[in-house]
Amino acid sequence: MSKKPTVLFVCVHNAGRSQMAAGFMRELGGDRVEVLSAGSAPKDSINPIAVAAMAELGIDITGQQPKILTTEAVQESDAVITMGCGDACPFYPGKRYEDWVLDDPAGQGIESVRVIRDEIKGRVEALLSELLS
Repeated sequence: MSKKPTVLFVCVHNAGRSQMAAGFMRELGGDRVEVLSAGSAPKDSINPIAVAAMAELGIDITGQQPKILTTEAVQESDAVITMGCGDACPFYPGKRYEDWVLDDPAGQGIESVRVIRDEIKGRVEALLSELLS
């Protein structure tokens, strides 16, 4: 049996998009997938609007803390999903890289963040089905 895939979600602050994506992946993937998230310039805490948007769907991300992106995290991962951090992410051959172009929820109201959240959910569902197929 092959080992379960590890997915790393990266955005600049690791406070909104990557945390929502990681929350969905943990919820939808369960124990079939390892989930990491990090930021190239992490904030002190998660965006409370992102937390609220996820809570509306019954997913609690309050216990997560923004983390700095490390080369080790990238090396451990099978898939590296970046969200607007561009060149800050180290590149290793043999990994799957995707850049998801998503609005940054920072400073936006709940209505805007819901749209971003729902977009992330759809992408996570598609990625999960590809990784587990």
